Amino acid sequence: MRNLFLVGLCSFVWMSLSFAQTSGGKQINIKHAGSLKGDKKRGYQRLIGDVQFEHQGALMFCDSAHFFPDANAMDAFGRVHIQQGDSVHLWGDFLHYDGKNSKAEVQKSVRMTDGDMTLTTDAITYDIKGKYASYSNGGKIINKSNVLTSVIGAYSSENKTLTFKKNVKLDNPSYVMTCDTLRYQPLSKVAYFLGPTTIKSKNSDNFIYCENGFYDTNKDICQFNENAYIITNGQMLKGDSIWYDQKNGIGKMMQNVSIIDTAQRVVIKGDLATHNEKKEISQVTGKALFIQAFEKDSLYLHADTLQSQTVAVKGDSAGKIIKAFHHVAFFKSDMQGRCDSLAWTTQDSVMKMLGNPVLWSDGNQLTADTILIHTFNGALKRLDMINNAFIASVEDSAHFNQIKGKKMTGYFKDNELHKIYVEGNAQTLYYAKDKGVMIGVNRADCVRLMIYLENSAVSSISFYSQPNAVLYPPGELPPKESMLKDFKWRGKEQPDSVQSLFLR
Repeated sequence: MRNLFLVGLCSFVWMSLSFAQTSGGKQINIKHAGSLKGDKKRGYQRLIGDVQFEHQGALMFCDSAHFFPDANAMDAFGRVHIQQGDSVHLWGDFLHYDGKNSKAEVQKSVRMTDGDMTLTTDAITYDIKGKYASYSNGGKIINKSNVLTSVIGAYSSENKTLTFKKNVKLDNPSYVMTCDTLRYQPLSKVAYFLGPTTIKSKNSDNFIYCENGFYDTNKDICQFNENAYIITNGQMLKGDSIWYDQKNGIGKMMQNVSIIDTAQRVVIKGDLATHNEKKEISQVTGKALFIQAFEKDSLYLHADTLQSQTVAVKGDSAGKIIKAFHHVAFFKSDMQGRCDSLAWTTQDSVMKMLGNPVLWSDGNQLTADTILIHTFNGALKRLDMINNAFIASVEDSAHFNQIKGKKMTGYFKDNELHKIYVEGNAQTLYYAKDKGVMIGVNRADCVRLMIYLENSAVSSISFYSQPNAVLYPPGELPPKESMLKDFKWRGKEQPDSVQSLFLR
């Protein structure tokens, strides 16, 4: 009894001294221990059984510990637990704590939680004063349904910021994200990612790549920068910066924009692209360029604004209407054109040109109030020219072949215009040749006529309903008859390359 009393008294006196040494709040404070033994040679005191320490407002628990009063440090063993405030808890099998800098090094079966998330790792360093934890040998964080792993990680409880580096992987029920560096702020619920980053959807083929960006999980807004691209529904969307508001279904791509549809063999480029999911409308502006690949060449179309809208068609299928507004110009090796606006329905492959439209094909200039171009499998099939239809071609520097009517229908063969049906006040003026020698000028008027072309030149004309034709000998055509009414040659407007589409 006497020995036990002395041991207890000594422990009480020693603990009282320890309490006295913490008057400045800097010395490690021993709150409780089942027993205490001193070792002067090794400079520490051994505490065993339900050991409890306090320092800088944090409580530390363990089965046993070595306390170094002079160094204000301790080593804790078995069921180590650090508690700071009401939410931060840290567990492990071993703890080395340095009271001078308030740093705790916890090893083996480490687990840390702040109430919202749980971290597991093999070793962690925790700054109690700064409320900052870090690991460098691999760790995993579970936050509700999210699982994040990385080689290096750091967590600041003070400003609620997590930073992860090297082989970062975030596994979410909807997607898997990998990146080099990820910084997450639980309070604002915003994640920032740096380095090569990929996001793969689990519910679709959607795939995202970028080299920096952010994701606001609270507002469902994200932005991807640097070599960013998205693969979705068989399309690739590229841009220097891609911004997406998931709640409102609105997306934007900025600078060096490309939309690539390999199935439709279509590429759209521009400076700014916007997409409205609810209205299913996409729009591209700023050097907007539409490219449609065909078997032998491609069609290049430029306008101030390009717009694509999904529309319902027969049955459950859907088609698209592609619209071009203002300063429309397109170039294809065998056909070029300009107009103020254009609409292209992909379902029936019809291109409608409005606003002073003009077409050039095989040396012929075609104009009308409205022009409809029908294609099939990428080949030209039919051309409808409605109201004030006019076709002209250069015979030589001073003479033009001309055809005029209220309406014209052109038919293509192997992408070449080979016959034209003219209706309503049909008029023609063409220079007839025999073996390459001009034999006269044919001037004709009738209700309807059919013109046949060969090698882009008129080979024959069939007149219907009250034809009135005159063949003038060379040089005898009256000057006032050399130009049909409303004739205007627009050859200077004809695009001769892709680059010329951007010239007005």
